[in-house]
Amino acid sequence: MKKAIIYCRVSTDKHTQESSLVRQEEELLRLSANLEIDVADVITEQASGYDVDRDGVFEILECFAEKKAEILLIQDETRLGRGNAKIALFHQLQKMNVQVYTAVNGGEMVLSEADAMVLQIVGIVEEYQRKLHNAKISRGMKRAVAQGYNPGRNMMHKDRAPGKQRKEFPMDELIKLRSKNLTFQEIAHTLQGQGYDVSKATVHRRFQEYQKT
Repeated sequence: MKKAIIYCRVSTDKHTQESSLVRQEEELLRLSANLEIDVADVITEQASGYDVDRDGVFEILECFAEKKAEILLIQDETRLGRGNAKIALFHQLQKMNVQVYTAVNGGEMVLSEADAMVLQIVGIVEEYQRKLHNAKISRGMKRAVAQGYNPGRNMMHKDRAPGKQRKEFPMDELIKLRSKNLTFQEIAHTLQGQGYDVSKATVHRRFQEYQKT
């Protein structure tokens, strides 16, 4: 049996809104029963739908990330969010392959033509941003190799433990790349291509620290 997370939200913390939360939950429990869906958790909160920084939202995303459920049950699309927050959250749920069911639709949610178009555009933009980022890494690496840099010398560092240690990177490589007149941005992209989680700002700061020693 498929599992779902029920999410109920009201916009204010007034006591009069508490009954609305109860009604939403009861309605969605009936929907889950009619659709023969098991409810893994019920999350309720009182917060503005325009605010994406909500405890309930992060609880939802955590549940789906941990594969506790694959369906989200909400009263209607505005319960999840409004404006840009709604689009951002629907986009995130799509990326996680989460199905959204609403009580209003009596099943899987039907997006408006306008919302569906915006989500499509967001997906296209995100894909091209990813391609652009990968292209920058590739160009930085090619430029470094063309100037005599040998990335194979760094493969010994690939077995380092994950997490914070992966943000460490060999200073000798930074210095060598900088000596070949690569920009800090290009150096960062080159190191990222080797698996080091570093930014342009971090590379720049570490190089300045090196110069002061």
